[in-house]
Amino acid sequence: MIRFILTVIFVISFLVLSIPLLITEWIIGKYNMDLKNKSSLAIVNWAFRICLKISGVNLTVIGEENVPRDIAVLYAANHRSFFDILLTYTRVPRPTGYIAKKEMLRYPLLVSWMRNLHCLFLDRSDIKQGMKTMLEGIEKVKSGISICIFPEGTRNKVNDTFLPFHEGSFKIAEKSGCPILPVCICNSAGIFEDHLPRIKKAHVILEYLPPVYIRDLAKEEKKFIGGYVQKMIEEAYHRNSKLI
Repeated sequence: MIRFILTVIFVISFLVLSIPLLITEWIIGKYNMDLKNKSSLAIVNWAFRICLKISGVNLTVIGEENVPRDIAVLYAANHRSFFDILLTYTRVPRPTGYIAKKEMLRYPLLVSWMRNLHCLFLDRSDIKQGMKTMLEGIEKVKSGISICIFPEGTRNKVNDTFLPFHEGSFKIAEKSGCPILPVCICNSAGIFEDHLPRIKKAHVILEYLPPVYIRDLAKEEKKFIGGYVQKMIEEAYHRNSKLI
């Protein structure tokens, strides 16, 4: 329980004490957006690393050489834990926005940092707004900002299982031409969700699989890109789960 309390205290303290930083970042963005992107990335990376340290996470990373560093990508990962965002964000080599549910807009300071990081907010109940969010994601990628999605659409609450990957999640890669980078996260729920409300030490394996270029796929594979990527992640998950 101590880890949970310490993590909550740190997060609240960071959000409150970072108000001057948010103002500074806003000013920087008026004159140099590239500098703002880099500084916001560094600040949030630092905060997330502290959270992971407090939580006692033992992280093993596999296949990081598969992450392109010179172009924007569409990360696609399985989703079991709130910590999935922290685990993946601390590894990104360039500015990266996440597709988040619109309910996150209710948290003022948190949403300010999310916007600084180019996160997009998806209204899952409104198809028209959902399409608009996807179009914004396409423009982000074309401008050099990577995007991370969780194609299951929500956190899966059952260990060692996968919800079907939504095919529409991959429109950003299809329309922008960027590579899809499948990300397999194994045992992230062991940090928190498996024993709420306690945070426990856990060994998590994060594997980056080879990039998928839609243009190189067979016609049938292009039709069901979600299923294609899900199969890659499932195979890696069952392989890595034996190492936990």
